[in-house]
Amino acid sequence: MKIEFLLNGETVRITGEPATRTLLEWLRERKKLTGTKEGCNEGDCGACSVMVSSLVKGDTDRTVEHQTLNACILFLPQLHGKSVRTVEGLQGPLGEMHPVQAAMVDHHGSQCGFCTPGFVMSMATAHRNGDRNHNDVLAGNLCRCTGYAPIIRAADAAAGVEVPDWLEDDVDALAALASNAAADIGGAYVPKTLAELSDWYLANPDATLIGGATDVGLWVTKRLVDLNQPCLLSQVAELRQIDVSQDGLRIGAAVTLSELQVVIAEYHPDFAEMIRRFGSTQVRNAATIGGNIANGSPIGDGPPALIALGARLHLRKGDETRDMALEDFFVAYGQQDITAGEFVEAVSIPRQTDRLKCYKISKRFDQDISAVCGCFNIAIKDGLVSDARIAFGGMAATPKRASHVEAALNGKSWTDETIRAALKAFGKDYAPLNDMRASADYRMQVARNLLLRYFAESQLGQNYTRVLEVRP
Repeated sequence: MKIEFLLNGETVRITGEPATRTLLEWLRERKKLTGTKEGCNEGDCGACSVMVSSLVKGDTDRTVEHQTLNACILFLPQLHGKSVRTVEGLQGPLGEMHPVQAAMVDHHGSQCGFCTPGFVMSMATAHRNGDRNHNDVLAGNLCRCTGYAPIIRAADAAAGVEVPDWLEDDVDALAALASNAAADIGGAYVPKTLAELSDWYLANPDATLIGGATDVGLWVTKRLVDLNQPCLLSQVAELRQIDVSQDGLRIGAAVTLSELQVVIAEYHPDFAEMIRRFGSTQVRNAATIGGNIANGSPIGDGPPALIALGARLHLRKGDETRDMALEDFFVAYGQQDITAGEFVEAVSIPRQTDRLKCYKISKRFDQDISAVCGCFNIAIKDGLVSDARIAFGGMAATPKRASHVEAALNGKSWTDETIRAALKAFGKDYAPLNDMRASADYRMQVARNLLLRYFAESQLGQNYTRVLEVRP
């Protein structure tokens, strides 16, 4: 089936393109919309940012959701039934500038101009959503001329201006496009139910499952991989749900990090705060929690927090399912406990008192990979450690629990003496690597210091407020 979506308000129908053709390539090469720039081609710089709008599924009022996404790692079939707006589509019918564009001119927000379209699209999407947290919104847009101050001033100035009426969505057109979907869209298999996905993947175990493509997209743009039978998971309703019960939370594998951040904040705010530092707004809007787990990266920030919370992973193969403690999924570097035709269906977190603290150590606050990610969930009863769960990323070939450190704490008094004695056990749990992000000695020292920090914070009680960032 052809790919159909709205581009700057007009319906486009695409045939004959590879399923892994990126929106950025297509915009620039086929449509000659060159305002969308190629900077990094890996979802880091934001120069290719576009606004993508879609109907909220299951909403009878037909609410439209607007998100900023990186066009460089967005495959064309992912856009079926949606609306894409580029910088060329922001102006009014008589050439009127969007409030964000006018503010960028008035506040001298553009220098060399290369990054400007991406900034404008991030700002315009935030403006449309009423989001005034510009530091977060623009964290995924890099300015090589260091023009951030006037850009932020422009964003602030535009925030109070009404959204132009010419940007109103054609909801009927979106609804018609969204309903016109088949199992095969632009060469990608797009299942609608969990049963469809299970049966198809069992018969096609060599296929490539794609959640948000924030990782798989780089296979294509950087490694030039020819993906075998791409399968898009975003239309499987069961994988997009977060179910909250008395037992805890069950999070579908295709839930995006942006969606998870909103829900998890109520139960484990430190986890939500760390999610805020996953890549950028553009990345979080696409990346899925299932993908963050399934790729098995030793420096993925999701698994350490989930392991510390005692999460269980739910796998599916055909009609069969199996569950395991999340830490058991990671066998060795690049190796997970998963068989051909089996996939991650969900991850569940048991209901518990919130004690979780997450510490992401990286060279930059925004847009950086962790050198060390430490997550601590320690229960204290009558002055004794009753249950310690500690997990780290960046310290081993896989996300890994500090089992010897936990053993050194369990049953002991929650005191400085106990903590300092337990520090020696880190050497039994981890043998960190030296690499470009940090030395082994640095990682080991940081891990020990984070346990000391967790203890110090626990002693300060409810009056403790952690300063996470200082920004002008």
